[in-house]
Amino acid sequence: MKLSVFTVSTPDLTPEELAVAAKEAGIDGIEWRYKDVPAELAGEAPSFWRNNLCSIPEQGGEGVWDRFKTAADAQGLTTLSVTPYLTVGDLEATERVLAAARHIGASYIRLAVPGYNRTRHARELFAEGLAYLKEAAPLCKQYGVKGLLETHHNTIAASASAAYRLVEGFDPDSVGVLYDPGNLVHEGYENYRFGLELLGPYLAHVHVKNAIWRQEGTDQAGAPSWNAGWQPMFQGIVSWAQVIEDLKAVGYEGYLGVEDFSGQFGSKEMLRHYADQIRQLL
Repeated sequence: MKLSVFTVSTPDLTPEELAVAAKEAGIDGIEWRYKDVPAELAGEAPSFWRNNLCSIPEQGGEGVWDRFKTAADAQGLTTLSVTPYLTVGDLEATERVLAAARHIGASYIRLAVPGYNRTRHARELFAEGLAYLKEAAPLCKQYGVKGLLETHHNTIAASASAAYRLVEGFDPDSVGVLYDPGNLVHEGYENYRFGLELLGPYLAHVHVKNAIWRQEGTDQAGAPSWNAGWQPMFQGIVSWAQVIEDLKAVGYEGYLGVEDFSGQFGSKEMLRHYADQIRQLL
């Protein structure tokens, strides 16, 4: 297994600074965040989801994309993914991301998955998500870039089983799953090896972060109210030793991509800590 970094978790580094820091930490690949930073946010302190300095602009073209390819190439790093925040059904935006990914040599993009918040029926959302995939999958094949569905809380793909149900009818060379155990703490936990075995050839990538449940007040009936929140990578509910053991058991040889939101370390120290700890487990 190799190591990568998703640049959402290094918001204070420019693409060039991130590539140097990743190389120095012993990381092999980069997943570029694909998201505009609005002008009104540019004066803010860097942050994961707002003023992120390590993001590919959505409206950029080849001249803009070249900066990110050059930053990775200069350090001998693999450009693994272009990772956007797409909307289900927006094929025009999906194709723009695929064009950017192909141009900079990325293997993957992240596809959209319907969210779930109790306002629409699950079966209606599943049909909508499947219809989107039926149109996105041929685009992925056309561009030679695999589209990934991420296991993510508050979506209809919160678990490995749910993600598998969406992708099982598609060519695993075109569509796969980004498996995120940290997200499974919030919602969707299944025995890791069971989920990995079920995904089989659709298991394409893995994200590394962690979370924990904390009691925060009481509900309307006076019972304890619990909420999940981010935790340092190796101090949360996810046992990364177990996950890696299970990944080895199913023959996974892909990347482990850090996406740490805990704020335990600054970006450069976080990359070094992640790489050191994961390599010990490997």
